Amino acid sequence: MLKCIGRYFALACLLFASGLAAAGERPFDQAAFDQLKAEGKPVVVYFHATWCPTCKIQQPIVDRLSASARLKDVTLFEADYDKEVALKRALHVTQQSTFVVFKNGHEVARSTGETTEPAIKNTLDKAL
Repeated sequence: MLKCIGRYFALACLLFASGLAAAGERPFDQAAFDQLKAEGKPVVVYFHATWCPTCKIQQPIVDRLSASARLKDVTLFEADYDKEVALKRALHVTQQSTFVVFKNGHEVARSTGETTEPAIKNTLDKAL
């Protein structure tokens, strides 16, 4: 059994125990990303910044879509645009509000600055 320490870890453990950890967004984790990508699992990396007005519009849409049953097998990592410098460099990301979509271990789509639900859904669906 995992020992959960701190309120964020406790929340993560609660989500994991309830089976919700597979759905929705989760903070970027390089080891988990590498493993999922190597296994060919569907993965989306969403580069988000708290100060970004476009990201603020995207966030409720991303929350809604990532919790949907349709995307239950897609892992959506939220990468902090200001902190994940090496990841931005590795994925050639130059702007916040960018989605990078992986399927079968390869990048299959990319989108920056989309703010409508149909456009974001279309991007995320490319992981399926």
